[in-house]
Amino acid sequence: MADPRAGQAAGGRAAQLAHTGMRHGWTTGSCATAATTAAYTALLTGEFPDPVTITLPRGQTPAFALAAERVHGDGRVMAAIVKDAGDDPDVTHGALIRSTVRALPAGSGVVFRAGPGVGTVTRPGLPLPVGEPAINPVPRQMMRDHVAETAARLGGTADVEIEVSVDHGEEIARSTWNPRLGILGGISILGTTGIVVPYSCSAWIDSIRRGVDVARAAGRTHVAGCTGSTSEKVAVAVHGLPEDALLDMGDFAGAVLKYVRRHPVDRLTVAGGFAKLSKLAAGHLDLHSARSQVDKGFLAELARRGGAGEELVAAVAGANTGLDALQRCAAAGVPLGDLVAATARDEALAVLRGAPVTVDVICIDRAGTIVGRAEPRGPRDL
Repeated sequence: MADPRAGQAAGGRAAQLAHTGMRHGWTTGSCATAATTAAYTALLTGEFPDPVTITLPRGQTPAFALAAERVHGDGRVMAAIVKDAGDDPDVTHGALIRSTVRALPAGSGVVFRAGPGVGTVTRPGLPLPVGEPAINPVPRQMMRDHVAETAARLGGTADVEIEVSVDHGEEIARSTWNPRLGILGGISILGTTGIVVPYSCSAWIDSIRRGVDVARAAGRTHVAGCTGSTSEKVAVAVHGLPEDALLDMGDFAGAVLKYVRRHPVDRLTVAGGFAKLSKLAAGHLDLHSARSQVDKGFLAELARRGGAGEELVAAVAGANTGLDALQRCAAAGVPLGDLVAATARDEALAVLRGAPVTVDVICIDRAGTIVGRAEPRGPRDL
């Protein structure tokens, strides 16, 4: 039976961000580790610890209330935790993370299985081999460590099979990068610190990195970082790119550029809305509206460079929106979209710091019409 306390794991209320009043949450890896620890303890003793306390990689010791527990007649024991993401808008918030543990013969070690709702790796380039459950390396080590500690304390052998499952995980995964990364059947069990920091967007940035890895492993030499689904469609129409070459970068242009700098591909297309890419052109690497704004003064200066008279320059500087500025320039024959695209391309090349990557940029309006292009340019062209 579900425990109404489960969504407020002990320690959750205490995990406050002092400077914002926002509450930390727990990763799927932490929840799976807590569920595994409770299930293995019950396997050895017949009693489920509730709440169950675990130690995170940086030494924190949160406690989690059990949402469900069961001793199966075939020697398997299951415990479950409801994921509490704190105040982060995490797609897995509220998901029920189950761990089912059974004993294996001595010397077997710890074996991981993907239960319903946990994905399986089907493409190379990820930190796990093809065919493995999508349980990332740090959560695996957390579970191994807790199994070993529990075995040492209670007299077990630490030879177990751990099956992690997530209720409705396959449905949840449709809102993640997993299908594109070739992780099929459900979500991934993630986390490097065990803690979800509100609005850190670490999972999205990690998905961008894994997207680059998968593209490189598939032999792709041309990838596209796109701000949304409309720009993805345009990038596909222009360049004919396959799905595994598309990076849903959202607002995180900097994350794409910095990772590609360290893990180069021959060509990078940056595609997105005119307003967002005008922020990149102005030197912003985070394009979210809460963290960077369209600089109409900057657009006015670009318009001046493109031949705009002072009256139009003043109109652009006072425009209501970036789109308003773009339309005013288009009416006057000033290629503001191309100027933004070229400046964004050069800014991207500056962030790449000489990495052997050629960059082109496509700016679109909200309808998906191309309003600006910058032709490919590489470090040798600077």
